[in-house]
Amino acid sequence: MSNKIVFFGNERLGTGLGTSAPVLRSLINEGYDICAIVVAQSEMQKSRNSRTLEVEEVASAHNIPVLAPVHLNDIKDELIAMNAKAGVLIAYGKLIPKSIIDIFPRGIINIHPSLLPLHRGPIPIESVILNGEKETGVSLMKLVDKMDAGPIYAQAKLNLTGREYKDELATKLIELGAELLIENLPHILNGSRESIKQKDVLATYDERIKKEDGEMSFQKTAHELERQVRAYVGWPRSRTKIGSKDVIITRAHSADIDGTSGTLYFEGDIFGVHCSSGTLIIDKLIPAGKGEMTSREFLLGYTP
Repeated sequence: MSNKIVFFGNERLGTGLGTSAPVLRSLINEGYDICAIVVAQSEMQKSRNSRTLEVEEVASAHNIPVLAPVHLNDIKDELIAMNAKAGVLIAYGKLIPKSIIDIFPRGIINIHPSLLPLHRGPIPIESVILNGEKETGVSLMKLVDKMDAGPIYAQAKLNLTGREYKDELATKLIELGAELLIENLPHILNGSRESIKQKDVLATYDERIKKEDGEMSFQKTAHELERQVRAYVGWPRSRTKIGSKDVIITRAHSADIDGTSGTLYFEGDIFGVHCSSGTLIIDKLIPAGKGEMTSREFLLGYTP
């Protein structure tokens, strides 16, 4: 049986996050022949302007070619010539056309960080945090040319504590996804693992996050704003003013302390902002032009 695989995507599961690329590394460690890594042209352009994609670093270390086509059909003949058994996709960021999926005898296998059909779309990790959900997971899916709608090979659940930050949850889910893939991939490639159609009537969809979503409104409850801080780590981040100072709140927790919405709360080295219900206690923040600091460090130099 051929063990040739084409890898699609950058493994960055959350907006503004990096990755250790555990899925790609696991495939290589298991002896799969990675013919090429395909990333979206827009992602490659971003990496040239900021930090290199982690999958590129892995590719360089293992002499794997990296392709970044404007349109996937531009490399269709090249992909056909690789004679790969399947594709593996995680965080590619664009829909894959049927003409590309059909190149591979076993199709393209997608790792999606939610329990499909729940949370189809680009922000499943942020959404489960914002919604205060009790569990999430990963789905191993046969890719189709419709967003996150393909049949499921396998799923793994993860219970949530209600204290997860986006970066922490993304790391747990991508590692869980790597384990699920390695466990099931041999059976998918030899045709012994059947996929099960999703129940489309149960599907939920998440819209993309916009930069302005990070602006904090203290007309929300403290619990809602705590979830926002945890969900928006990296990007778009949670922004507000403390007195006259622009700040990004990076760590916070809610407390059952009532007061007038938008006014500041102080108690020793602790401070926060009263919300429509409860108070958001600020643990860490980034003042404009400075690095991240604790609330105590901020208060040492704070003037209203």
